[in-house]
Amino acid sequence: MEKVYVAIGNDVQEGLATLEWTLRKWSSVNISIVILHADINKDYVYTYYGKLPASYVNDESVDYLNKFEQGKVNKILNQYIAFCGQVQTETLNIAKYDEPIPKRILQVISGHRICKLVMGITFLKSSSIGLKYIQRNKPYFCELYLTSGGRLFYLKERNNEEVIEDDQGDTVAKLNKKRGSFKGWIGKLFPENAKNNQTASSLTSAESVPTWDKCTEEIEEYFNQLQGSYVDEESEIVQVSSDGLENSRSKELDIPKDLNPIQKTEFLRIKVGEARDAIHTYKREAKESGKRCSKAEWAINLCTSRVSDLETRLNEETMKRRDFENDLHTVKEEVTENQIRLQQNKSKLNSTLEILKELPNKLKSVTLEKSQHEEQLKKMIHIRGTMILEIENLRKQKDVMQRRIEFCKDKDAIETVKRLNDLSFSYKEFTADEIRAGTENFSDHCRIKCSGDYTNVYRAQINGDYTNVYRAQINHATVAVKLYDFETKHVSDGEFDNKVKILSRVQHPHLVAMLGFCRELKCIVFEYMHQSCLRNVLFSNSRKKQALNWHAKVCVAADVCSGLTYLHLAKPRLMVHGNLNLTNILLDCNNVAKLHGFRLDMLNDESDVRSDIRDFGSLVLQLLTGRNWCGPLDEVLDQRAGDWPLEVAIEIARIGIRCSCRHGEDDVYTRMTMVMKDMEEVRKMADDRVADVGCLGNEFSADLEIPSFFFCPILQDVMKDPHIASDGFSYELSAIKQWLDMGNNTSPMTNLELEHQWLTPNHTLRSLIQDWHMKRSIPIPLT
Repeated sequence: MEKVYVAIGNDVQEGLATLEWTLRKWSSVNISIVILHADINKDYVYTYYGKLPASYVNDESVDYLNKFEQGKVNKILNQYIAFCGQVQTETLNIAKYDEPIPKRILQVISGHRICKLVMGITFLKSSSIGLKYIQRNKPYFCELYLTSGGRLFYLKERNNEEVIEDDQGDTVAKLNKKRGSFKGWIGKLFPENAKNNQTASSLTSAESVPTWDKCTEEIEEYFNQLQGSYVDEESEIVQVSSDGLENSRSKELDIPKDLNPIQKTEFLRIKVGEARDAIHTYKREAKESGKRCSKAEWAINLCTSRVSDLETRLNEETMKRRDFENDLHTVKEEVTENQIRLQQNKSKLNSTLEILKELPNKLKSVTLEKSQHEEQLKKMIHIRGTMILEIENLRKQKDVMQRRIEFCKDKDAIETVKRLNDLSFSYKEFTADEIRAGTENFSDHCRIKCSGDYTNVYRAQINGDYTNVYRAQINHATVAVKLYDFETKHVSDGEFDNKVKILSRVQHPHLVAMLGFCRELKCIVFEYMHQSCLRNVLFSNSRKKQALNWHAKVCVAADVCSGLTYLHLAKPRLMVHGNLNLTNILLDCNNVAKLHGFRLDMLNDESDVRSDIRDFGSLVLQLLTGRNWCGPLDEVLDQRAGDWPLEVAIEIARIGIRCSCRHGEDDVYTRMTMVMKDMEEVRKMADDRVADVGCLGNEFSADLEIPSFFFCPILQDVMKDPHIASDGFSYELSAIKQWLDMGNNTSPMTNLELEHQWLTPNHTLRSLIQDWHMKRSIPIPLT
């Protein structure tokens, strides 16, 4: 419920009209009305003799008269409440204290947060100053409505007169400016100044000074008169007031009983005459009191005006002084800043003068030093040119020698790889004599070591004049012979035949190829891997073995991943390695990795697959760190492998950790195909780094490594005409055509079915291979 505050005076007719307008204004809204009324003025009392100061009457009379006046006020308020009817109504008394009513109203507005205030014109005794004061100083949230005779009006000033206009712009009334208006009193008391001043705002402090000076003597005389007369009048008025009240309330005329009617009549006539004289005396005194009151009001208004003028001037002077002080403070700060700036400029000027004095000498010395340095620079440029020519010649000689060494080193290996990767899958059954002759009767000299321990594998040289195609491929070739039947382990004929049968069906570029077998000795002949096992390469202390660089390690990991994926995708049942470690990974002369020692049974399940994936993760981390993997990953890369590219090292570590996670953990590999996909991306990333012009120069000149992606996965030789198959791998055109012409519809790398048999030329790879050949182009000796 919204509260509407209504300020009305003791004029009942005007108050009811104001309430009627309020009820009509908010007739459509549920409101409650709070009536604001002023407390009775206890400084004055209304006696039978007129309005007198309260100090002139005794306390009992003051209490009696105040109660009487308060009763009249309560009666008026009850009429107002009854007029509001069913609208909830309450009253709020505005205690005057020692402040004017306009200030008290503003305090009440702020204290009660009055949002809507209706004020009758009689509430402030038609004082335009009070209305204007309230209008200008009321809070922003208060809506003020001024009414007169039940109509909304606005207080305006027109033609040097304050008028009341209604909402239609018609003048309703003119306010009396003589009472409580500074301009009115000035106009009345000093008519000569009123002619020269049109509005109250045009009166300045300079014009008010002579007016006050003219009235100073009159006001001093008036106050001296008051000091001498108030003491006597106070006692007389109080005595008269007390006697008059007591006589009017309790006493009757005292007539002697012994008088006859004529004497009584004469007595009464005398008393009536005395009363008439007293009445005339009282009337005269009342008139004089009225004059004194007018005189007092004049003095009060003049003093009030003077005080206001002085306060205004004092405020102006205070503001001017504050402005002067601020300006003075600002000027002082500017002067201080200018002094500091001047001192700094002086210091800079002195420094500049000193520099100018030293400048000619320094210029001479600098010119001399410059000429000397130019001479030295010319000499150094000449020396540098000579050194560059010498370095270039030495580099060319080094490249020629290294390429010759590499050519001689790889010639036999490349020919062997070509023969071993021929697409004819026939196998020879060797005799026991041939095997014994090739292994020097299984001498320890031919026995292959791995990590310093002897194995059951022997290096053999197959000799003889063979006539068929396959025998010609392995004539005078170094092979590896693995015994399956020896003193501590015996294999039946059926088991041996089963191994041969399975190995004859397993063909992949990254599995060690079977070349033949000997049923009598129960041994199988494999292709010979010149670099031995990966453990020897990584952890050998021999200086003859060169450490693998980071790119070669990435290629080894990708080769192992490819071979392991091929085993897991074998049909009709998957195969697993079962013992994947550094010993069972062999490297050929070109550091191409091939798997060996995998299980040949078909009784495998998901746990075996997970075991292979974990072993591969351990292998990857060992390649990355150059250490035996036995726990948390050290934050140290293998420094012997060169400067690992950060992104490649991070991806390799991520693959190794994901493979090593336990089953059920987040982000764990469950299939080798998932590992193969990520591994190929890492290998491509590494190849891109190596294919960079700078990287190519550094890799080929320092390590003489042939990028693995130059090799055909089938022939294991550098490709001449690379073509991309539907599995995404690049092959030599003749090799992949022969693979497809044999009726194979699966990938040689992944053993997955090819989507189609279209081949696309890989011009980018072909250009890289041609550039590599140009850099390796050296005269090849015929002997």
